[in-house]
Amino acid sequence: MQKFSVKLIEAVKKYYYLLTGLLVFIIYLFTLAPSVTQIDSGELATVQAILGIAHPTGYPLFTITGHLFSLIPLPFSTIYQLNLLAALYCSAGVAVFVYTAKLLLDNIDSFKTKTQPEKPKKTAQKKAKKEKTKKIEVTSSQVINETVKYIAAVSAGIMLALSRTFWSQSTSTEVYSLHILLINLIILFLVKAYLAGNDDESGKLKPWSIFAGLLALGFTNHMTTLMIIPGVAYLFFDKYGLSANSFKKIGLMLLVFFPVLILVYLYLPLRASQSPALNWGNPIDFERFIRHVTGKQYQVWLFSSTEAAIKQLKYFIETLPGQYYLSLIVSAIGIFVSFKLAKKLFVFLMITFLFTVFYSINYEIHDIDTYFLLAYISLAFFAMFGVIKTITFIQRKREKYALPAAIVVIVILAQTYFNFGKVNQSNVYTFEDYTKSILSSVPENSVIFSYQWDYFVSASYYFRLVENFRKDVVVVDKELLRRSWYLDQLNKNYPFLFKGMQKTVNEFKEALKPFERGENYNPQLLEMLYRRLMTELVATNVKERAFYVAPELFESEMQRKEFMLPNGYALVPDLFLFKVVNEDTYSPVKLADFKLRLPDNRNYYINMIEQFTGAMLARRAVYEMQKGNKDKANFYLKKIKDELPDYRLPFNLRNGF
Repeated sequence: MQKFSVKLIEAVKKYYYLLTGLLVFIIYLFTLAPSVTQIDSGELATVQAILGIAHPTGYPLFTITGHLFSLIPLPFSTIYQLNLLAALYCSAGVAVFVYTAKLLLDNIDSFKTKTQPEKPKKTAQKKAKKEKTKKIEVTSSQVINETVKYIAAVSAGIMLALSRTFWSQSTSTEVYSLHILLINLIILFLVKAYLAGNDDESGKLKPWSIFAGLLALGFTNHMTTLMIIPGVAYLFFDKYGLSANSFKKIGLMLLVFFPVLILVYLYLPLRASQSPALNWGNPIDFERFIRHVTGKQYQVWLFSSTEAAIKQLKYFIETLPGQYYLSLIVSAIGIFVSFKLAKKLFVFLMITFLFTVFYSINYEIHDIDTYFLLAYISLAFFAMFGVIKTITFIQRKREKYALPAAIVVIVILAQTYFNFGKVNQSNVYTFEDYTKSILSSVPENSVIFSYQWDYFVSASYYFRLVENFRKDVVVVDKELLRRSWYLDQLNKNYPFLFKGMQKTVNEFKEALKPFERGENYNPQLLEMLYRRLMTELVATNVKERAFYVAPELFESEMQRKEFMLPNGYALVPDLFLFKVVNEDTYSPVKLADFKLRLPDNRNYYINMIEQFTGAMLARRAVYEMQKGNKDKANFYLKKIKDELPDYRLPFNLRNGF
């Protein structure tokens, strides 16, 4: 028995980082989404499944690896399998983090600043003080024994894994899950390269070359990889100084970096030339390729204004405690401890943290949380030192591991408890239900005109193109209609859509060219043609097939007269959408037998789906009453009360008709 215990302890010490990753993966399984979720989930799952082209910057590595994983014959739906891959990426990222943390603690002396030579003359008092300080420093270094290192590395890894934004990337298909793994690998091999000797043996793969290759892979997945560069520069020049030899090493690294980068990004033009069903940006030539990989259409939100940056900074500060909870206190303690024990590492982490926050707050988008991921990783490394301080401080009082270990466990459990409900998506079917209900509510070969990307349009790509659910329905994104590549994609996938309006399409595409190239363009002409395009889209299709307009267009663009129906047509509230009909024509609908599964852990997007649905059913009830169908009107009101508990009916409808 004793021999088995020894072997078990040895195995745990050897595979501590893998065991931590496995533990985290098991936890992630409890919060994994079973289907599509909000925002880009449906689109990203689709490009992985069918080898398409995702929105800028294209994410070729994410697409290729996801497609390969989707081919593994597992007994799951494609979307669940790809969500599972996100959990695997994040778990592996945690394992790499824990390994790196232990490596740093094993080599902590390498990150100390060089000691200054002692001055020849010192008073006895100063000399005694110096000797006392040295004694304290030696003691602090000695208490970081192997057991403490393992506890600190694993604890910090679990704190990171269960922080809110990090954890949420493991629940569904998102590019940031792979980014988490890659950025942790980049940090690991940066540390390995920094710790390696100055003279590498010939014939061996140099650590800086591995680092350069991983950095290139990072950029092929997400451009926020650049946030690590300032910290990298600090460690690199600290090791080699500003010399010709240093820049020679950088040149050699670039010889690895660019071939890897270009090789992976070649996927975009090669796959675009095959015209996949989802071909965002159609990066088939050099101009479109550069426009796509640089995210040109999103650059308008980068460094847009000081006011926007201040707003995002306030958001970061306000939400930071909710990432780590009590673990944030441990990180705060670790900041001071790391400054004392490993100043170079402290500087690297602070540079990384501050630059990440600075860059991210200057990006004016709503879902900004994921851009702070590298800052949260930096805080986790600081937490490693905070755990060390907690253990050594209590050990000096009691000389036991039980109490400090219990405190660390309580801190982690508190973080888990508060974050679990916020990230848990194990019972989220709302986006699947909403999307399938909309598609099921319309007749064969219908056209739906919408820009509910976050709730419906993105998810509709997955269900129509991957699961072949109502593939006959055409979903036209009103906002993407502003892009030439999207017009080409629609024309290829649905050649009937622009029949009879090719002249307007060509004129609009011609007016778009200078706009997409960043040249001088005529905004009045572009807007006039865009509005004509939308109206003609309705006019040329409504006689051949059912045409539906989503409520957000009715509530905004149509009220502002930016989008108008052809003469002689009006909108009738259907179940989820408005149907375009001849004026004064009664339009029957299918029985409202849909079911939206609304989870207990609501978020903004789920609440919006409930609001969209409730408002449309209320409009249908009013419409039926206007046509003299009182029973049908009350049926829809009852449906709202039964299925949408948080939707507040207008006061005049609360008691029915």
